[in-house]
Amino acid sequence: MTKPAPAIERLAFTASGRPDAQAVRARLAARYGDVPVGEAQVIVALGGDGFMLETLHRNLGHSTPIYGMNQGSVGFLMNDYSEDRLLERINAAERSVIHPLVMTAIDAHGEPSEALAINEVSLLRQTGQTAKLRISIDNKVRLAELFCDGAMVATPAGSTAYNLSAHGPIIPLDGRVLALTPISAFRPRGWRGALLKHDAKVRFEILEPDKRPVSAVADNFEVRDVVEVNVSEDRETRLHMLFDAGRSLEERVLAEQFRG
Repeated sequence: MTKPAPAIERLAFTASGRPDAQAVRARLAARYGDVPVGEAQVIVALGGDGFMLETLHRNLGHSTPIYGMNQGSVGFLMNDYSEDRLLERINAAERSVIHPLVMTAIDAHGEPSEALAINEVSLLRQTGQTAKLRISIDNKVRLAELFCDGAMVATPAGSTAYNLSAHGPIIPLDGRVLALTPISAFRPRGWRGALLKHDAKVRFEILEPDKRPVSAVADNFEVRDVVEVNVSEDRETRLHMLFDAGRSLEERVLAEQFRG
């Protein structure tokens, strides 16, 4: 007979710098106890979606699940805020596992920079000049020239963020695909992007980089004046998030597709 998982009792609380989030952290820590992250069964993050991304990045090398409570604005990646029955909610929570993207960006001096992105890797024009990109998938050129404000590769978890604002598709978490989405494409004007297999290797080459400089951003890590950017999924890294029963990340992604 399989033994039941041990009850979750040891929590580590972390909060954004906002005074209200810090006040909530102090109250919850006093009520439920607060252990160091290395001893915690669950990390409780108090803030908005941006703070959740920060918390996930800080704990990339650990398997400790993260349970967020919204102390920000949108809170798509967070659970509803309540100070009551926190241990009961966490013990009944559903787990979502996501994989980040790895970005390798080479700048104009030939220097490589590597970073992980949980939501998306974006290429953005740096000046008033339109960006000019060449896009290859698995070493085959698929779009020889794209004139645009930029382009991005989004994970399923990030497909409801910047990708959705740029009119990219919403992807189910278990869809095993990535979204390649242009940002204000000028030519070819009708190109709306593509859905790629999750193991696709995407390469962006920046054409005329001196005249049309481009930056590359992995979540909030930016490399300016890039000449080439390679993006792929990091299947070895697993990020664990906890959501209240019936409000899983999978359910939120599905529900978002039916919003008006």
